[in-house]
Amino acid sequence: MSSQQNEKIVVGKLGSSYGIRGWLKVFSYTDNGENIFDYAPWFIKQKGELVKVNVDSWKRHNNGYVCKLEGIDVREEAQLYANVEILIDPVSLPELSEEEFYWRELFGMQVFNTKGYHLGEVTDLMETGSNDVLVVKANLKDAFGQKERLIPFLEEQVIKKVDREAQRIEVDWDPGF
Repeated sequence: MSSQQNEKIVVGKLGSSYGIRGWLKVFSYTDNGENIFDYAPWFIKQKGELVKVNVDSWKRHNNGYVCKLEGIDVREEAQLYANVEILIDPVSLPELSEEEFYWRELFGMQVFNTKGYHLGEVTDLMETGSNDVLVVKANLKDAFGQKERLIPFLEEQVIKKVDREAQRIEVDWDPGF
């Protein structure tokens, strides 16, 4: 089994306990907040170990969500789970088409401009409101003296091709920026 098969993805966080019957607040990091409940099972870290947990039920509460975990029936037990990250297996995520990808897939990809200049490696992505932005760490001996480039993730305009197989992104971008 490769390390990538064992890799888990953080999709949210459990908050404080809610009520006296063992419910917990849930903070979802998924695009559509309710999607977090479609990904099962959940894993949480307890004493450095990943523990599988199942959601008995959940509901909307104010602007967020609360859930009841299987086997947790009182407030005191629920408090032991407060403020821990919710992780899932990547296989729980829906399959995407060839043109779609998850952000996590872009990390580590090499970025080249359309003229073949190696701009660097994707180290992060930012949401800016209008569009997402690739954070590209430049090579140590970058000819343009850049340490980092912020490249707007505008498909067709800037992003010309994302090649999963080659782990490469081609962009229409001036290396001086």
